[in-house]
Amino acid sequence: MRTRLLSKARRLVIKIGSSILAARAAGLRLDQIHRLSGDIAQLTRDGRDVVLVSSGAIVAGIEKLGLTTYPQTLPLKQAAASAGQSYLLRAYENSFQDTGQRIAQVLLTHQDLADRKRFLNARHTLTTLLGLGVIPVINENDAVSVEEIRFGDNDTLAAQVAHLVDADLLLILSDVDGLFTRDPRRHPDAALIGEVTDITPEIEQGAGRSRSQDSRGGMMTKIEAAKLVGRFGIPTLLLNGDTPGLLPRVFAGGDGGTLFMPTGEKRHSRKHWIAGTLRAKGQLILDAGAVDALAHRGKSLLPSGILEVKGAFVPGDPVSCIDTDGNEFAKGLVNMSSDVVAAIKGRRTQDIHRELGAQDYEEVIHRDNLALLL
Repeated sequence: MRTRLLSKARRLVIKIGSSILAARAAGLRLDQIHRLSGDIAQLTRDGRDVVLVSSGAIVAGIEKLGLTTYPQTLPLKQAAASAGQSYLLRAYENSFQDTGQRIAQVLLTHQDLADRKRFLNARHTLTTLLGLGVIPVINENDAVSVEEIRFGDNDTLAAQVAHLVDADLLLILSDVDGLFTRDPRRHPDAALIGEVTDITPEIEQGAGRSRSQDSRGGMMTKIEAAKLVGRFGIPTLLLNGDTPGLLPRVFAGGDGGTLFMPTGEKRHSRKHWIAGTLRAKGQLILDAGAVDALAHRGKSLLPSGILEVKGAFVPGDPVSCIDTDGNEFAKGLVNMSSDVVAAIKGRRTQDIHRELGAQDYEEVIHRDNLALLL
């Protein structure tokens, strides 16, 4: 299964963690960048499309600016990212040039993907670059991002990009061998988990956040990214990027890392966008009948199934659909504002028409604008 899955993966999103590319004391690890660039270029020569999501700009900027500590304020992080981004890209440019592989820089913010028009523009740009045989090198646009529009970490960014380009595989290169039964740094008897078919609450609970200031993520953000893309039929492979030769060996059929199997089927790009990219502006708490209608019978959401409205939203905003146990099982674009939904929740369509008059829409969320998260 694993060998067949990897052999069939023609479009890859590869995320490289900052710990692989740079160290605060030593700056950019140019030897690592050169080695990984050669491995990635070989994947393109084998007929695969590759989109590279790279961390490391802030740490590279620390070296370039002569900072002695990791920046704590957002403006200083943005300054370090600005200084480090060009330094990082030049290292990639030089390394890939030695292999004959062309690259192009693409910087994104969450707003670029939350807005449907900008989402499509970004999609067209990336697919055009791939069609020309160019590897897009992507990072969050740290120089202009603020907390409200940050992806938060490059694992999440890579997951969003996997949706954006309809990837066949998300590959995360980190400084760990994969997912273990326990933290191997604290428990020497911990065993590597070669394949995960279901990301259980126990797996999530056992994953820790990064203990390094130089990294925003940690195992938890990688699991969250795998969970996100897995819902839409995209597997995730977590590998140790510090291990020479591991990347080509795995694609040649060798063992290594942890493969997170997808839990859902591939969906239309619009469903990806709603479920995986948009941030909910509110919540709708639904009764059991409405949950069943949406989750199992392909129906639209009507006011009668809504028990409670949380948050403030306007028509077209994304909202989460929550069952009575507090589980988010769907996300969709609403046809009505939160005030209107609050006024008509729990009512049948004929009662709404009789008491409030004709409404522009009968459905609070039409099924075409609804994406299940199950």
